[in-house]
Amino acid sequence: MPLVPVPKSTFVQKLKRFFMVDLLKGMAVTLGFNIGALTDKDSVAGKGIYTEQYPKVRPDVAPRFHGAPRLNMDPETHDTLCIACNLCALACPEDCIDVIPMDVEVIVAGKPRRKKVLDEFIFDTSRCMFCALCQEACPTYCLELTQDFELATYSRAGFVWNREMLEQGRETVKYES
Repeated sequence: MPLVPVPKSTFVQKLKRFFMVDLLKGMAVTLGFNIGALTDKDSVAGKGIYTEQYPKVRPDVAPRFHGAPRLNMDPETHDTLCIACNLCALACPEDCIDVIPMDVEVIVAGKPRRKKVLDEFIFDTSRCMFCALCQEACPTYCLELTQDFELATYSRAGFVWNREMLEQGRETVKYES
């Protein structure tokens, strides 16, 4: 491979390099954006600043956001709305839901009947892709994906939520301002 001679720098190119003209142009662009952010009243909370101060100020998520799962309760009887039909587990493409029913005998019109009730509900959030197919499949609107997005935990076992945790919901951490 033949060697190609490198052309010598001209005097103007040397001056540009000495005075760092390209660096100053880049800094001027950055300064322009920062001044524009401070004067723009359409930004976050009308303060002219685009940076969110998370975790002290929790951001608003989109209405269609799918976050932490929750099992809804009947507001009058405080019983679960889940009828243990297993449709949510069948709809889940990741197979991260386990519904364990229990047969209970009840007497209806003087005759003993068997009724299927929810015994245990296990939701593995580490495998969930939050597609909400389980929520759409639920006929009683028991299973819901909430707006809560803070799902971090220190162990893998912390991602497996049982019935009690799903019914109570996660406790959100409040940071002091």
